[in-house]
Amino acid sequence: MKDIYKQYLKLNRNIFIAFAVDFVVSAIVAQMLIEQEHYLNSTITLLADHGTFLSILGFLLYLDNRNKYRLNSGTNWSLLKRDLVKIIASLGIAEIIYTVVRWGFQYYFLTVDYEPYLASITGQIIAVSIYMVIINFLVKITKWYKND
Repeated sequence: MKDIYKQYLKLNRNIFIAFAVDFVVSAIVAQMLIEQEHYLNSTITLLADHGTFLSILGFLLYLDNRNKYRLNSGTNWSLLKRDLVKIIASLGIAEIIYTVVRWGFQYYFLTVDYEPYLASITGQIIAVSIYMVIINFLVKITKWYKND
């Protein structure tokens, strides 16, 4: 049971690291697009956000799990396939909700004359808070760390 909690902590640590880097990248991109329409600023910033976050999170998840699927005779494909379905289901649903919340709040904050970097950071803080609740709920429901 303690191992499951360690896995949850690792996942949350990886998510926070990815979002920490992403906060900086998104704020810079938003500020660079200061002359763009609000909807373009929000959309392009969100694209940079997803590219940064998913790349870093994927790399960190790989580092934490690279030996999990290895057997003496090769790769445990059934375990890998099962876990990929759980990961895609959990992250996919959470990312859809994150995308809607993030874009909506950044757009709103831009329309009420926040500086672009501040609109990005504020929208992202709200979206990350919701994302963390949802992803942890979905990981529990999909039993991501069950039977490891």
